[in-house]
Amino acid sequence: MAESMSAQDKLALIYENLHEKLKEEIIEDVIIRQNRSLKIYWGTATTGRPHCGYFVPMVKLAHFLRAGCTIKILLADMHAFLDNLKAPIELVKYRAEYYRFVITSLLKSLNVPIDRLEVVLGSSYQLSAEYTMDLFRLCSVVSEHDSKKAGAEVVKQVANPMLSGLIYPLMQTLDEQYLDVDVQFGGVDQRKIFTLATESLPKINYKERAHLMNPMVPGLSGGKMSASDPDSKIDLLDPSDVVEKKLKKAHCVPKEVEGNGMISFVEFVLLSVDGLKNGGKGRFVVERRKPEDGEPLVYEDIATLKEDYEADKLTPQLLKPAITKALVNLLQPLQEEYQASAEWQEIANKAYPPPETKKKEKKVKDRGTKFPGSQGGVEAKPDGHVEGKAEDQVNLGTGAEEAIENLNIQQKAPS
Repeated sequence: MAESMSAQDKLALIYENLHEKLKEEIIEDVIIRQNRSLKIYWGTATTGRPHCGYFVPMVKLAHFLRAGCTIKILLADMHAFLDNLKAPIELVKYRAEYYRFVITSLLKSLNVPIDRLEVVLGSSYQLSAEYTMDLFRLCSVVSEHDSKKAGAEVVKQVANPMLSGLIYPLMQTLDEQYLDVDVQFGGVDQRKIFTLATESLPKINYKERAHLMNPMVPGLSGGKMSASDPDSKIDLLDPSDVVEKKLKKAHCVPKEVEGNGMISFVEFVLLSVDGLKNGGKGRFVVERRKPEDGEPLVYEDIATLKEDYEADKLTPQLLKPAITKALVNLLQPLQEEYQASAEWQEIANKAYPPPETKKKEKKVKDRGTKFPGSQGGVEAKPDGHVEGKAEDQVNLGTGAEEAIENLNIQQKAPS
């Protein structure tokens, strides 16, 4: 397909549905003047289980592949470890392998060629002496302030941050050179890291790259969809009943388009995926609740859908079931491949082991503060005597005669 596309058609497909692009003249020079395959890298830290938000970058990677680009996917296992220990070092290897299965399956399900796709593990080159020396060089030209600012929207922010959070943006910058690409692609939340890369790589005599950014799809609760926040996302392996339950509770204000994650998902995933699969314009179908309500609503562009939503012709009660049906169908090929692969299932259990069930602790009966051995009362010693703040209330004395006297035992006269 790419062979029959003009340079302008390729650029249009590369730029479709992007939020922002930086240094696009670099891209246009490669496509138009050099007339070669554009080399793009997209990286993901292998932390929590991938969720449905991953469809957004996958759709763009599919566009890039259709436009004849060469894609390198970086499974950033070292970044996952550096980001406030989001991925324990013992699990990093397995999580990277899990991500490899998921991403490959997602792209295959989108009906795009993957012969120009290469998956690279970060630790395969980031632990080399050459890379480490370049990282030191980068440390000498980037301030602590600039590195912290660059990672503010990506690295987990805590009260007492580790130094690892400052190294994270520098490594992502350096990866552009070591992966030998023209472009780095990522979410708009990566913008500050992209700016850091543009400014700092020439300082250590490496060329600057172009940057492409996709929008961030709001999560189910309205904020950012995050792999480490289960309440904000739908897992790619969630069964249909779980998907339906989560979408029913999703944040979706009537007549409000801005910040509406449901509408964003239709715009950046469902319409694009349908277009990729069918080789044309995407369609999104919304069934009426009752047959007598009329024909289904069919949308081929997001502008019309937004107009209907703002006019309350399309309501959350109609939109959510339609998204549920489309998403369940979208997830089906990946889930079937997972169920058929014993290797993938084994990796999943190693990457995300089920939490240990805590044994119920036996409740200790409270016998009161005056009971020997109680906290703040008295403590019984091995020889039988007691010590503590209340020992005078329970101590019977040091001998038998004193104990009898204290117990106030009266001897009865013999009959």
